[in-house]
Formats: sequence, structure tokens, C-alpha cells
Amino acid sequence: MDHAQGPVKGKNMNQLNVIEKGALGIHEGKIAYIGTEEEALQLEQEGKLLISERLDCQNKLVTPGLVDPHTHLVFGGSREHEMALKQQGVPYLEILARGGGIHSTVNMTREASTEELMTKALFHLDRMLSYGSTTIEAKSGYGLDRETERKQLHVLQQVQAKHSVDIVSTFLGAHAIPPAYKENPDAFLDEMMDLLKEVKEQNLATFVDIFCEEGVFSVEQSRNYLLQAKEMGFQLKIHADEIHSLGGAELAAEIGCISADHLVGASDQGIEDLAKQGVIAVLLPGTSFYLSKGVHARAQLMLEKGVAIALSTDFNPGSSPTENLQFIMNLAALNLKLSPEAIWNAVTINAAHAIGKGEEAGQLKVGRGADIVIWDAPNYHYIPYHYGVNHVHTVIKAGKIAYTGRNGYVS
Repeated sequence: MDHAQGPVKGKNMNQLNVIEKGALGIHEGKIAYIGTEEEALQLEQEGKLLISERLDCQNKLVTPGLVDPHTHLVFGGSREHEMALKQQGVPYLEILARGGGIHSTVNMTREASTEELMTKALFHLDRMLSYGSTTIEAKSGYGLDRETERKQLHVLQQVQAKHSVDIVSTFLGAHAIPPAYKENPDAFLDEMMDLLKEVKEQNLATFVDIFCEEGVFSVEQSRNYLLQAKEMGFQLKIHADEIHSLGGAELAAEIGCISADHLVGASDQGIEDLAKQGVIAVLLPGTSFYLSKGVHARAQLMLEKGVAIALSTDFNPGSSPTENLQFIMNLAALNLKLSPEAIWNAVTINAAHAIGKGEEAGQLKVGRGADIVIWDAPNYHYIPYHYGVNHVHTVIKAGKIAYTGRNGYVS
């Protein structure tokens, strides 16, 4: 199947293109040949294929570089001290009242210098690369004020200049309601909308996102905010129905979001609307796992209705502190009951389309950039099956070896 025209939808996600005993050629950073080893050797003998260097992948799996379409890469500090409180059953709102939760991260991000945030983000991005991610999306959202939101986006620009992994930036200023605006959240949204003008002028973000949930921003607030962003030329994402069936999925379909993310509480109608309008469902099983709610997004119903599903780490300090997209693949098999084929489509082509990179990333295709992972695995079923380890043998980014499991990162 050729998926170049869009993401893989519904039950088609259970199909995967596989070449046994394959060969792949790279020239000047791009994929120049895909076929079988036998065909490649025949072309070489005929003088039609010049091979200057070989990389032996016998008994290994070769795939596109993974795409992580929902991360919160830039933030200050960490929140490991909250683990004990969660284990004791302390409600999140009480943790928040004690100075923890998202506002704790906001304070640490505000206090951190640009250099400190950049060093920390590069550390986490290196780790993502080591697990096979070659393209990611990254959000702001731990500033909740003009200065810090701007600082996060500038850090993302600087990190991109220093790192081989491709980063798509999203402005998530509307991530929570700051305490000072608790009684007037509309005024806070107005402030973030005013900042968006500067974000657009400086090309600091491609997408705009908002947290549409009970106790955060309503469907109506989210609609008004995102439609204004759309008029300014931004593409749209939405944190939708993470906990409650609020109508975020329906809104995503109504206003043309490229993706709706989380969706644990999405309604039947919301799922049908996503399918009808072609909105990609970015599911985050690591968050459900870490929060121990015992409730997961209804991935099987989404497939039945024809939704395109992507998977992501939701890497963040509070509800999913992992850079490991391989572990998310394990959780997708165990908790979302997705097939190995659907999982691979969800972390490659569909994830790429969910961040506007469908024509560049997520597929092995002649002419595209050579973003490739070689795995210490005998077949594609093995990665979702064998959990808790890193299966990466080699990561190739834009035709150059960027990481090897034996030697680490390659500058």
C-alpha cells in the first residue's frame, strides 16, 4: 500500500509493507534505492548500482525513524517528590495546593535560565534519539506568561540548531489557568492571543494547542481561541477529552484540527466526527499507565470507525516522564490492544502526518531523507512484544549515523 497521500486510517492500519531480505541504498542523505538484496546485487553486477560502503543488517529489522508527535520537551526541574504522594492517594488538587503539580513545573521553568533549559532539553532529546525517534513535536506551556512562553519557544529554536532530530514547535500557552487569572481565564486567553502575534511574526511555532478539559478551558473558550489562531495562519491541535467527555473531539472535527490528543474520555459521536473529518487521534497510553487510572482510550472503536491513530510519549515531568517511544509501543499492544502493524503505522507515517511532516518523515521511500532505524530484532512483531529494553542498534538521520547502541551518539 502506498500511503503517500495521507495517514493510514481505521482497519487499514492492520496492514504493513514488509520486504523480506531487503536492501536499502542511501546517496547524499536521501534514500536512493529500496528493494530486495537479490535485486540490489544483480544491479551491482550489471553496473547499474554503485555500492561504496555496506552496512550489514543480517537478522535485523530496518524501519523508518520513529516520530513522536506530542512532547513537552522544554521545562525546568522535575517532580519525583510527587510519586510518594500519589502512592498515598493524595488527590492531584491537594498536590497542587501544596505547591506541586503543573504550577511547580511552571515556577521551575520561569526560574531556569535559557542555557539551563537548553542543556536539559538537549539531554532529553539525545535520549529520544537513542530510542529511535528522529522527528518530534515539542510544546511550550510551562510558562503561562509572556516571558517564559517566549523563552521556551526560543529554546526550541536553539535546540533545533544544535541537534539532528527534527523538531516541530507548538505554542501551548493555554496549558492551564495561572492562579492570578483563576477568576478571569478569558483575560489570560486574551494575553496568550496577544503573544501569538509575536510568535507568528518570529516564526516560533507551527501549531497552536489548548487544554480543553473540565477545570481548565471550556469547549467555547477553546473554539474561540483556536479559531483566532487559525485566522492568523497557525495549524491547530487540541488536548481533548483527556479525563471527561467534554466535547473536545467534536470540536477538533468541527474546526479542522490536524489532531486531537489524549481522547481517553472521547464520546462515540466524537470518535465518529474525528473519522468523518480526517482528524488524527494522537493516543498517549503512557499517561494512562503512569496516572494508574485503569481507563484507556478506545482505540479499537476508533479503528472500527475509520480513525487514523498515532501514538506518542507525551513526555512531560508530571504525567508521563519517559522519552521511550518503544515503551509506548508496548503499552499500545497491552492496553490499547493494537496489532503490531497498527502500532508501527501509528509511530511512523500517522505520527508524521499528525505534525504536518507526512511528506517528509515516517516512510521509507526513494527520494526522501534517510531517517532510518536498524533494530536488534528479528522482525517487526518483536519490538512491541519485548518490553523494558532498548532494541536500537543504529539510528541514521539524514543519511548519517547519529547513534549506535554500542558506541552511543555520533557527532
